[in-house]
Amino acid sequence: MTLPFRALVAAAVLFTPLTATAPGSASTGCVSSVPYTAGKGGYGTYRIPAVVTTRKGTVLAFAEGRRNGVADSGAIDVVLRRSFDGGCTWGPLGVVASGRRDTRGNPAPVVDPGTGRVVLVTSYNGGAATESQIMRGEVARAQSRRVFVQTSSDDGRRFTAPREITAQVKRPGWRWYATGPGHAIALTRGPYAGRLVVPANHSTAPTEGSSDTGREARYYAAHALYSDDGGRSWHIGFTDGSHDGGDNSNESSAAQLPDGRLYFSSRDQGGTRRGNRLDSYSSDGGETLDRPYTMQHSLDDVPAVQASVLQLSGRSAPLLFSGPSVPTARRAMAIWRSTDGGATFTKALTLSRNPAAYSDLVQLRGGKVGILYETGATGMYDSIAFRRIPVADLD
Repeated sequence: MTLPFRALVAAAVLFTPLTATAPGSASTGCVSSVPYTAGKGGYGTYRIPAVVTTRKGTVLAFAEGRRNGVADSGAIDVVLRRSFDGGCTWGPLGVVASGRRDTRGNPAPVVDPGTGRVVLVTSYNGGAATESQIMRGEVARAQSRRVFVQTSSDDGRRFTAPREITAQVKRPGWRWYATGPGHAIALTRGPYAGRLVVPANHSTAPTEGSSDTGREARYYAAHALYSDDGGRSWHIGFTDGSHDGGDNSNESSAAQLPDGRLYFSSRDQGGTRRGNRLDSYSSDGGETLDRPYTMQHSLDDVPAVQASVLQLSGRSAPLLFSGPSVPTARRAMAIWRSTDGGATFTKALTLSRNPAAYSDLVQLRGGKVGILYETGATGMYDSIAFRRIPVADLD
């Protein structure tokens, strides 16, 4: 049985109102900033960046604040910093969802086009539970992976307490579950305009009688969840996963192309085929896929890692992709561009040769793109940095 909702609310801390520097107080000509540094602000490590821009132009940089180091489980909070000048300076750190001794993470934020509200979907598990244990079915349901939603109606200053939506978006046979990570999307054109779509992934249990434990990589699969009422109710969209071990779709990101279709890009987790990136399309707002996930070989330089996609505004604007650019290591964060709707990608810019891992892209005002990414001079999790890039530099 799941824990009573009241018990979860008691464990949550609403986001502390921020008193950031006034808008326009810093030069908008800056190139980069570092909103999160390991060991500062009460957390040993910051991981899993996600970023959106509100209607007012405020940049919201979400992350996981991991109190005791880099481990994926334990005492982990969802944290946030806000910027009023396009990511040059940042307000104080606040907690959006407190894990206390448990794990809250995988932030997937999106701005609802109908109301302007920020909708945040996150994942939860008991702090003592590991991904391996959950995949093997060794964790009680209350401490296993669960899904929550929060909203902010005041530009990210305050968020509602986490509200559980697990029963709406997680099938009974699924074990592992992760939202995003990275920004979700709001559809702005076509018959599904206004829909919120969150890329996600899960693992399934082996068939009865199998010698598998469920920990094998082939039990990973990507899926989507969506809401047509601004985040009040949710539905499961497409589910990918043949469990043949060749392609194992995992952490995913999405973008809406100018023709209205959705483009999904996924990490391949331990698949046996050459390459580490998978992709597919949906013509019905994420409810089904037009074809199964297949390898995207123009991104073979990307290692097995989360990555981000972003469709820039404008009918002839490119689709962007961000990720490390060394196939055997998490380093050298780069941005690729596609002018054919994701059929092929060309590397446009390498940010540095330093270690780097997860990332998220956001369109900024003034003809710029922002990238929030894990990096450091000596280690990929030393900090989460923000880089502002003129769109013209990506041609």
